[in-house]
Amino acid sequence: MLRRSMLHAMGGAAALAAMTPAAAQATRRRLTFSWPSNAGPLHPHLYSPNQMYAQSMLYEPLVRYAEGGRIVPALATAWEMEEDGRAWRFTLRQGVSFSDGTPFDAAAVVANVDAVLRNRARHAWLELVNQIEGAEAIDPGTVRLRLQGPYYPALLELSLPRPLRFASPAVLRADGGIAAPVGTGPWVLAETARGQHDLFRRNDGYWGEKPVLEEVLVRVLGDSNARALALESGEIDLAYGTDQLDADTFRRFAADRRFTTAISPPIGTRLLALNSALAPTDDPAVRQAIAQGIDRAALVRHILLDTEPAAGTLFATNFPYTDLGLQAPGFDRAAAAARLEAAGWTLPAGGRVRRRDGRDLALDLCFIGADALQKAIGEAVQGDLARIGIAARLVGEDASTYYGRQRSGDFGMIFNDTWGAPYDPHAFLASMRAPSHADYQAQRGLPMKAEIDRRIGAVLAITDHARRAEEYRWLLTTLHEQAVYVPVSFFTNKLVHRPSLGRVPFGDTRTDIPFARIGRG
Repeated sequence: MLRRSMLHAMGGAAALAAMTPAAAQATRRRLTFSWPSNAGPLHPHLYSPNQMYAQSMLYEPLVRYAEGGRIVPALATAWEMEEDGRAWRFTLRQGVSFSDGTPFDAAAVVANVDAVLRNRARHAWLELVNQIEGAEAIDPGTVRLRLQGPYYPALLELSLPRPLRFASPAVLRADGGIAAPVGTGPWVLAETARGQHDLFRRNDGYWGEKPVLEEVLVRVLGDSNARALALESGEIDLAYGTDQLDADTFRRFAADRRFTTAISPPIGTRLLALNSALAPTDDPAVRQAIAQGIDRAALVRHILLDTEPAAGTLFATNFPYTDLGLQAPGFDRAAAAARLEAAGWTLPAGGRVRRRDGRDLALDLCFIGADALQKAIGEAVQGDLARIGIAARLVGEDASTYYGRQRSGDFGMIFNDTWGAPYDPHAFLASMRAPSHADYQAQRGLPMKAEIDRRIGAVLAITDHARRAEEYRWLLTTLHEQAVYVPVSFFTNKLVHRPSLGRVPFGDTRTDIPFARIGRG
């Protein structure tokens, strides 16, 4: 069993119990965390198996996303959009070096942007990469990013955990790889043992406020039960994330006075997408009845155990442009049934499934078979819909087949999540135009689909805030009224730790785990 060095120094758990949280934190050298897999090679520009929480520990962006969609300085201290909206000019932070001693300057920014653009096809999902024409160093402390045209989310997408973060030019290879993971962030990767752990050490040359902790050891633990046992025994100090612990286990820790627990504000939305191009959900009355006939409050209470709030809109209101006063239809089985009756979907004498024109009101509800939470939610939804005369057939399949259905549109209802900050709402909406996405397939049958796609493209190029807000109002209101989505709940991050760890804040995005701020006042 891994033992905390401060317990060894002070003679064990009894000594720790006698310490105040502040005193315990002051002597803490290492925090032990857990994750389902190793951190990966930690290339700042690439994706799986690189883990985003770890990439954010080593690599920094020009700007950061803060609560509510604010953009704040990081490696850039100031920025301005040029008049035509086709370029951004950044003033770089002075006195910053990579952990190998290489200076961070405009040449380093250009080298990293060029490396991303050489692999542009790999990053085509991110519209900013498609928009970038190039980067140029005006002087060592100033860099200019040229775009094909105005693109208002440029700063939001520069704040993402990947791909536009910066490795030391000394480690960038001509083949697109890196010789070693070297960034400007508060941590350096000290050791990796495959299938066992990753060890991060404090970067003592960090330009900003240095972490209180000296080390973060991340043990590879593949499931919630193993993580809960490790918390109980003291083998790990912290559980943090959306699904690191199941809801029942989290509530058990919340009732245990030996532990501190907390739930973050909404960080994304758990959804069911309805196929508007496939019968019977091509009928707006069916989609609206489904939205009215699902008891979200009971689902959240009994399955998610109130660890996530019930959702009534595509996005939570703590994201930019989303606080529009939209309301989900209240749960009302009688009204849902009446809506179906009015649309010609009637119950045969003695029957349980409504029919119209000789067709049963039946659909496939698709989920990943190995995902116990999706299965439980699917069963609850199936039960609710049966009570209003809709037969939902549960189709649980392997992940590859499931994602194939999202791409092809071979579903009646299918689970789908928004991406959270800083992607919501702009990047999630932008993806709705791609036929390979479940959102495109779900919306394909809407009479205004072409207009939705046109307006999404337009809003991304609008530089005037008021005009942009009006476009978002039309887009989000239209999708809401068409009932293409059944919002289930808003994702939250959950954390569990012993009080001796001190203050553990939430990050501003779903994937940011703020190890560098743990223990600060």
